[in-house]
Amino acid sequence: MAEATAGRAGDRATQAFVGLRELLFSVVYNMLGSVSDTEDVLQETWLAWTRRTDRADGAEIDNPRAYLVRIAVNQALARQAGINRRRETYVGSWLPEPLVTQTPPARESDAAARAADAAETALRNESVSMALLVVLETLTPLERAVFVLHEVFGYAHTEIAAILDRSPAAVRQLGHRAREHVHARRPRYQADPRLQQQITERFVAAALGGDLAALMELLAPEVTMWSDGGGKARSALRPVEGRDNVARMLTGYAGKQLPAALDIRYRYVNGDPSAVVFSGDSPYAVMVMDLDPDSDQVTDIFLVTNPDKLARVRLEDGDDDPSRPA
Repeated sequence: MAEATAGRAGDRATQAFVGLRELLFSVVYNMLGSVSDTEDVLQETWLAWTRRTDRADGAEIDNPRAYLVRIAVNQALARQAGINRRRETYVGSWLPEPLVTQTPPARESDAAARAADAAETALRNESVSMALLVVLETLTPLERAVFVLHEVFGYAHTEIAAILDRSPAAVRQLGHRAREHVHARRPRYQADPRLQQQITERFVAAALGGDLAALMELLAPEVTMWSDGGGKARSALRPVEGRDNVARMLTGYAGKQLPAALDIRYRYVNGDPSAVVFSGDSPYAVMVMDLDPDSDQVTDIFLVTNPDKLARVRLEDGDDDPSRPA
Protein backbone atom coordinates (compact mmCIF):
# COMPACT_ATOMS: atom_id res chain seq x y z
CA MET A 1 0.00 0.00 0.00
CA ALA A 2 2.77 2.42 0.94
CA GLU A 3 4.62 1.66 -2.29
CA ALA A 4 1.47 2.23 -4.36
CA THR A 5 0.85 5.56 -2.63
CA ALA A 6 4.45 6.61 -3.22
CA GLY A 7 4.13 5.59 -6.87
CA ARG A 8 1.01 7.70 -7.37
CA ALA A 9 2.72 10.68 -5.69
CA GLY A 10 5.71 10.22 -7.97
CA ASP A 11 3.47 10.13 -11.04
CA ARG A 12 1.75 13.35 -9.96
CA ALA A 13 5.12 15.02 -9.39
CA THR A 14 6.33 13.97 -12.84
CA GLN A 15 3.13 15.16 -14.52
CA ALA A 16 3.36 18.50 -12.74
CA PHE A 17 6.94 19.05 -13.87
CA VAL A 18 6.29 17.97 -17.46
CA GLY A 19 3.23 20.20 -17.66
CA LEU A 20 5.25 23.21 -16.52
CA ARG A 21 8.48 22.46 -18.35
CA GLU A 22 7.76 24.79 -21.26
CA LEU A 23 7.08 27.70 -18.89
CA LEU A 24 10.21 26.94 -16.87
CA PHE A 25 12.31 26.73 -20.03
CA SER A 26 11.01 30.09 -21.29
CA VAL A 27 11.61 31.88 -18.00
CA VAL A 28 15.14 30.54 -17.56
CA TYR A 29 16.16 30.99 -21.20
CA ASN A 30 15.05 34.63 -21.12
CA MET A 31 17.15 35.10 -18.00
CA LEU A 32 20.28 33.41 -19.40
CA GLY A 33 20.12 33.55 -23.21
CA SER A 34 21.67 30.09 -23.45
CA VAL A 35 19.80 26.90 -24.32
CA SER A 36 22.50 24.61 -22.90
CA ASP A 37 22.59 26.47 -19.57
CA THR A 38 18.79 26.49 -19.49
CA GLU A 39 18.70 22.71 -19.93
CA ASP A 40 21.20 22.33 -17.07
CA VAL A 41 19.05 24.54 -14.83
CA LEU A 42 15.95 22.49 -15.65
CA GLN A 43 17.82 19.31 -14.77
CA GLU A 44 18.83 20.79 -11.42
CA THR A 45 15.23 21.95 -10.89
CA TRP A 46 13.92 18.45 -11.63
CA LEU A 47 16.38 16.89 -9.15
CA ALA A 48 15.40 19.39 -6.44
CA TRP A 49 11.71 18.76 -7.20
CA THR A 50 12.04 14.97 -6.98
CA ARG A 51 14.03 15.18 -3.73
CA ARG A 52 11.24 17.29 -2.26
CA THR A 53 8.36 15.14 -3.50
CA ASP A 54 10.06 11.83 -2.63
CA ARG A 55 10.39 12.68 1.05
CA ALA A 56 8.20 10.33 3.04
CA ASP A 57 7.42 13.02 5.62
CA GLY A 58 6.95 15.82 3.08
CA ALA A 59 3.56 17.50 2.87
CA GLU A 60 2.02 17.78 -0.59
CA ILE A 61 2.86 21.06 -2.33
CA ASP A 62 -0.28 23.14 -2.89
CA ASN A 63 1.10 25.23 -5.76
CA PRO A 64 3.62 23.27 -7.87
CA ARG A 65 3.87 26.11 -10.41
CA ALA A 66 5.00 28.67 -7.84
CA TYR A 67 7.35 26.17 -6.20
CA LEU A 68 9.00 25.11 -9.48
CA VAL A 69 9.34 28.64 -10.83
CA ARG A 70 11.02 29.69 -7.60
CA ILE A 71 13.50 26.81 -7.81
CA ALA A 72 14.25 27.45 -11.49
CA VAL A 73 14.69 31.21 -11.13
CA ASN A 74 17.06 30.88 -8.19
CA GLN A 75 19.03 28.09 -9.89
CA ALA A 76 19.39 30.40 -12.90
CA LEU A 77 20.61 33.26 -10.71
CA ALA A 78 23.14 30.96 -9.05
CA ARG A 79 24.44 29.91 -12.48
CA GLN A 80 24.83 33.51 -13.67
CA ALA A 81 28.23 34.05 -12.03
CA GLY A 82 29.74 31.14 -13.96
CA ILE A 83 28.21 32.37 -17.20
CA ASN A 84 29.66 35.84 -16.63
CA ARG A 85 33.13 34.34 -16.12
CA ARG A 86 32.84 32.50 -19.44
CA ARG A 87 31.80 35.70 -21.19
CA GLU A 88 34.94 37.48 -19.93
CA THR A 89 37.12 35.19 -22.06
CA TYR A 90 34.70 34.90 -24.99
CA VAL A 91 36.22 35.76 -28.38
CA GLY A 92 34.37 38.62 -30.07
CA SER A 93 30.77 39.71 -29.55
CA TRP A 94 28.49 37.44 -27.53
CA LEU A 95 24.94 36.93 -28.80
CA PRO A 96 22.18 34.80 -27.27
CA GLU A 97 21.81 31.25 -28.53
CA PRO A 98 19.02 31.41 -31.15
CA LEU A 99 15.75 29.54 -30.63
CA VAL A 100 14.64 28.42 -34.08
CA THR A 101 11.10 27.36 -34.99
CA GLN A 102 9.44 26.66 -38.31
CA THR A 103 7.89 29.29 -40.56
CA PRO A 104 4.10 29.32 -40.11
CA PRO A 105 2.28 27.45 -42.91
CA ALA A 106 0.55 29.29 -45.74
CA ARG A 107 -2.89 30.69 -44.94
CA GLU A 108 -5.84 29.89 -47.13
CA SER A 109 -8.35 32.54 -46.06
CA ASP A 110 -8.69 35.88 -44.29
CA ALA A 111 -10.22 34.11 -41.27
CA ALA A 112 -7.28 31.72 -41.14
CA ALA A 113 -4.89 34.65 -41.41
CA ARG A 114 -6.57 36.46 -38.49
CA ALA A 115 -6.52 33.31 -36.36
CA ALA A 116 -2.87 32.70 -37.18
CA ASP A 117 -2.00 36.32 -36.43
CA ALA A 118 -3.62 35.99 -33.00
CA ALA A 119 -1.66 32.83 -32.31
CA GLU A 120 1.57 34.46 -33.47
CA THR A 121 0.93 37.49 -31.26
CA ALA A 122 0.50 35.26 -28.22
CA LEU A 123 3.70 33.40 -29.07
CA ARG A 124 5.68 36.56 -29.74
CA ASN A 125 4.55 38.11 -26.46
CA GLU A 126 6.36 35.26 -24.66
CA SER A 127 9.26 35.05 -27.15
CA VAL A 128 11.77 37.72 -26.26
CA SER A 129 13.37 38.90 -29.50
CA MET A 130 17.08 38.65 -30.18
CA ALA A 131 17.30 42.45 -30.08
CA LEU A 132 15.66 42.62 -26.65
CA LEU A 133 17.78 39.75 -25.30
CA VAL A 134 20.88 41.73 -26.25
CA VAL A 135 19.57 44.71 -24.25
CA LEU A 136 18.72 42.45 -21.29
CA GLU A 137 22.39 41.44 -21.17
CA THR A 138 23.14 44.94 -19.86
CA LEU A 139 20.94 44.50 -16.76
CA THR A 140 22.05 43.04 -13.46
CA PRO A 141 20.90 39.42 -12.94
CA LEU A 142 18.24 40.50 -10.41
CA GLU A 143 16.97 43.33 -12.65
CA ARG A 144 16.73 40.90 -15.54
CA ALA A 145 14.87 38.32 -13.45
CA VAL A 146 12.32 40.93 -12.34
CA PHE A 147 11.92 42.29 -15.88
CA VAL A 148 11.39 38.83 -17.39
CA LEU A 149 8.92 37.70 -14.72
CA HIS A 150 6.92 40.95 -14.66
CA GLU A 151 7.11 42.32 -18.22
CA VAL A 152 7.17 39.06 -20.18
CA PHE A 153 5.23 36.62 -18.01
CA GLY A 154 2.99 38.99 -16.09
CA TYR A 155 3.94 38.07 -12.52
CA ALA A 156 2.90 40.58 -9.88
CA HIS A 157 5.61 42.26 -7.83
CA THR A 158 4.36 40.48 -4.71
CA GLU A 159 4.74 37.10 -6.45
CA ILE A 160 8.24 38.00 -7.62
CA ALA A 161 9.15 39.10 -4.10
CA ALA A 162 8.30 35.61 -2.82
CA ILE A 163 10.32 33.98 -5.63
CA LEU A 164 13.42 36.13 -5.01
CA ASP A 165 13.04 36.42 -1.24
CA ARG A 166 13.02 40.22 -1.47
CA SER A 167 10.51 42.79 -0.27
CA PRO A 168 7.83 43.96 -2.74
CA ALA A 169 9.27 47.50 -2.48
CA ALA A 170 12.73 46.25 -3.48
CA VAL A 171 11.25 44.29 -6.40
CA ARG A 172 9.32 47.35 -7.62
CA GLN A 173 12.52 49.39 -7.53
CA LEU A 174 14.42 46.71 -9.46
CA GLY A 175 11.59 46.55 -11.99
CA HIS A 176 11.50 50.33 -12.41
CA ARG A 177 15.26 50.53 -13.05
CA ALA A 178 15.14 47.63 -15.49
CA ARG A 179 12.17 49.02 -17.40
CA GLU A 180 13.72 52.48 -17.77
CA HIS A 181 17.02 50.96 -18.89
CA VAL A 182 15.39 48.70 -21.47
CA HIS A 183 13.00 51.28 -22.91
CA ALA A 184 15.79 53.84 -23.24
CA ARG A 185 17.72 51.40 -25.45
CA ARG A 186 14.81 49.72 -27.20
CA PRO A 187 11.45 51.54 -27.43
CA ARG A 188 8.34 49.36 -27.48
CA TYR A 189 7.86 48.32 -31.10
CA GLN A 190 6.89 45.10 -32.86
CA ALA A 191 7.34 44.93 -36.62
CA ASP A 192 4.65 43.30 -38.73
CA PRO A 193 5.80 39.67 -39.26
CA ARG A 194 4.99 39.66 -42.99
CA LEU A 195 6.88 42.91 -43.57
CA GLN A 196 9.81 41.66 -41.51
CA GLN A 197 10.01 38.47 -43.57
CA GLN A 198 9.80 40.40 -46.86
CA ILE A 199 12.64 42.70 -45.80
CA THR A 200 14.66 39.73 -44.54
CA GLU A 201 14.32 37.97 -47.91
CA ARG A 202 15.25 41.12 -49.84
CA PHE A 203 18.19 41.70 -47.52
CA VAL A 204 19.53 38.15 -47.92
CA ALA A 205 19.18 38.33 -51.71
CA ALA A 206 21.06 41.64 -51.81
CA ALA A 207 23.78 40.53 -49.39
CA LEU A 208 24.48 37.17 -51.03
CA GLY A 209 24.17 38.66 -54.50
CA GLY A 210 26.62 41.45 -53.71
CA ASP A 211 24.05 44.12 -54.62
CA LEU A 212 25.51 47.15 -52.85
CA ALA A 213 22.83 49.56 -54.06
CA ALA A 214 19.99 47.37 -52.76
CA LEU A 215 21.75 46.96 -49.41
CA MET A 216 22.22 50.70 -49.04
CA GLU A 217 18.49 51.17 -49.61
CA LEU A 218 17.55 48.59 -46.97
CA LEU A 219 20.02 49.67 -44.26
CA ALA A 220 19.35 52.53 -41.85
CA PRO A 221 22.19 55.10 -41.67
CA GLU A 222 23.01 54.13 -38.05
CA VAL A 223 22.74 50.36 -38.57
CA THR A 224 24.88 48.08 -36.38
CA MET A 225 25.92 44.54 -37.27
CA TRP A 226 26.71 42.10 -34.45
CA SER A 227 28.43 38.85 -35.41
CA ASP A 228 29.13 35.98 -33.01
CA GLY A 229 31.61 33.34 -34.14
CA GLY A 230 32.98 32.61 -30.67
CA GLY A 231 36.48 32.23 -32.08
CA LYS A 232 35.33 29.09 -33.93
CA ALA A 233 33.92 30.69 -37.08
CA ARG A 234 34.93 33.81 -38.97
CA SER A 235 33.28 36.94 -37.59
CA ALA A 236 34.04 40.54 -36.72
CA LEU A 237 35.49 40.87 -33.23
CA ARG A 238 33.52 44.06 -32.56
CA PRO A 239 30.16 45.37 -33.78
CA VAL A 240 30.34 47.09 -37.18
CA GLU A 241 28.52 50.43 -37.24
CA GLY A 242 27.23 52.62 -40.06
CA ARG A 243 25.51 51.89 -43.37
CA ASP A 244 28.65 52.11 -45.53
CA ASN A 245 30.77 49.90 -43.27
CA VAL A 246 28.07 47.24 -42.88
CA ALA A 247 27.28 47.14 -46.61
CA ARG A 248 30.95 46.83 -47.56
CA MET A 249 31.52 44.10 -44.99
CA LEU A 250 28.52 42.08 -46.19
CA THR A 251 29.33 42.31 -49.89
CA GLY A 252 32.99 41.51 -49.26
CA TYR A 253 32.12 38.55 -47.07
CA ALA A 254 29.63 37.18 -49.60
CA GLY A 255 32.10 37.54 -52.46
CA LYS A 256 35.12 35.90 -50.85
CA GLN A 257 34.37 33.80 -47.77
CA LEU A 258 31.09 31.91 -48.20
CA PRO A 259 30.87 28.23 -49.16
CA ALA A 260 30.05 27.57 -52.80
CA ALA A 261 26.49 26.33 -52.13
CA LEU A 262 24.17 27.48 -49.39
CA ASP A 263 20.54 26.72 -48.56
CA ILE A 264 18.48 29.52 -47.05
CA ARG A 265 15.49 28.58 -44.89
CA TYR A 266 13.15 31.23 -43.54
CA ARG A 267 12.08 30.39 -40.01
CA TYR A 268 11.13 32.14 -36.81
CA VAL A 269 14.04 32.88 -34.46
CA ASN A 270 13.06 34.07 -30.99
CA GLY A 271 9.65 34.97 -32.39
CA ASP A 272 10.91 36.97 -35.41
CA PRO A 273 10.98 35.94 -39.10
CA SER A 274 14.66 35.30 -39.84
CA ALA A 275 17.09 33.55 -42.18
CA VAL A 276 18.71 30.23 -41.24
CA VAL A 277 21.61 29.29 -43.52
CA PHE A 278 22.82 25.73 -44.15
CA SER A 279 25.89 24.41 -45.91
CA GLY A 280 24.95 20.89 -46.91
CA ASP A 281 23.20 19.36 -43.89
CA SER A 282 25.05 21.53 -41.37
CA PRO A 283 23.84 24.87 -39.98
CA TYR A 284 26.12 27.67 -41.12
CA ALA A 285 24.54 30.84 -39.72
CA VAL A 286 21.42 32.37 -38.24
CA MET A 287 20.63 35.96 -39.24
CA VAL A 288 18.06 38.10 -37.40
CA MET A 289 17.20 41.69 -38.24
CA ASP A 290 15.58 44.49 -36.26
CA LEU A 291 13.69 47.25 -38.06
CA ASP A 292 13.20 50.97 -37.52
CA PRO A 293 9.54 51.65 -36.61
CA ASP A 294 9.33 54.74 -38.84
CA SER A 295 11.28 53.82 -41.98
CA ASP A 296 11.19 49.99 -41.81
CA GLN A 297 14.91 50.03 -42.59
CA VAL A 298 17.26 47.57 -40.89
CA THR A 299 18.75 49.06 -37.70
CA ASP A 300 20.43 45.97 -36.23
CA ILE A 301 21.72 42.72 -37.74
CA PHE A 302 22.47 39.78 -35.45
CA LEU A 303 24.56 37.07 -37.14
CA VAL A 304 25.31 33.90 -35.17
CA THR A 305 27.94 31.61 -36.75
CA ASN A 306 29.39 29.96 -33.63
CA PRO A 307 28.84 26.23 -34.34
CA ASP A 308 28.25 25.52 -30.64
CA LYS A 309 25.25 27.85 -30.67
CA LEU A 310 23.91 26.29 -33.88
CA ALA A 311 24.23 22.69 -32.73
CA ARG A 312 20.47 22.33 -32.11
CA VAL A 313 19.47 23.74 -35.50
CA ARG A 314 18.34 20.97 -37.86
CA LEU A 315 17.91 21.13 -41.64
CA GLU A 316 14.80 18.95 -41.71
CA ASP A 317 12.96 20.23 -38.63
CA GLY A 318 9.66 21.92 -39.45
CA ASP A 319 10.39 22.90 -43.05
CA ASP A 320 7.07 23.85 -44.62
CA ASP A 321 8.75 26.02 -47.25
CA PRO A 322 11.26 24.70 -49.78
CA SER A 323 14.87 25.70 -49.38
CA ARG A 324 16.07 28.59 -51.45
CA PRO A 325 19.55 27.99 -52.83
CA ALA A 326 21.88 30.97 -52.81
